[in-house]
Amino acid sequence: MAPLTAFNPALGPSLSQCHPEPVTLHMKEKAFSLSGEDFTVKTVGGVEVCKCKGKLLSLSDKKAFTDIQGHEIFALKNKHFTIHKTFHAESPKGHELFVITKKFTVLANESTVTFKNESDGRHVELDVRGTWYDRSASVTFGGEPVAHISRSIFNMREIFADKDTYFVTVAPMVDLTMIAALCVSLDEEEEKK
Repeated sequence: MAPLTAFNPALGPSLSQCHPEPVTLHMKEKAFSLSGEDFTVKTVGGVEVCKCKGKLLSLSDKKAFTDIQGHEIFALKNKHFTIHKTFHAESPKGHELFVITKKFTVLANESTVTFKNESDGRHVELDVRGTWYDRSASVTFGGEPVAHISRSIFNMREIFADKDTYFVTVAPMVDLTMIAALCVSLDEEEEKK
């Protein structure tokens, strides 16, 4: 994996969760969740970043991402009836923040994340490539690494509760909540197979 360098200008639809150093997120799927899609997102140092709570009876498989005070940052919704699997992140005011679109591939997992960059107003497209055989993926922007996602395998939580744990290393000055949402969308895709 290539080293993660800081993005200047910062990268993301919201810059409130950008950090000046690389951050490794520890994303743990809750073992006893009614919706089956609840995650806690912390740094490996134990600092809470956000929470993801799936809605139990949602037609769009809605997942609410909240900050540590419980305020909604955005809702991630599955867009049905599209050629490619698509997730839309909407702000609490209904504005689209970013879109995750899965590309059709046979063996690999490829997606794009598109958004209007808050720091400079330009439209950005991130490339996501990975193999879900080992559930890992790399996120790049113009060939530069943005994040790397890997799954913790064969721990007791996964064996007995069928719940996943991910480690996501994110480059400096990249929106952590957007990358966490990307990881959740990839997890959902894998579980639907």
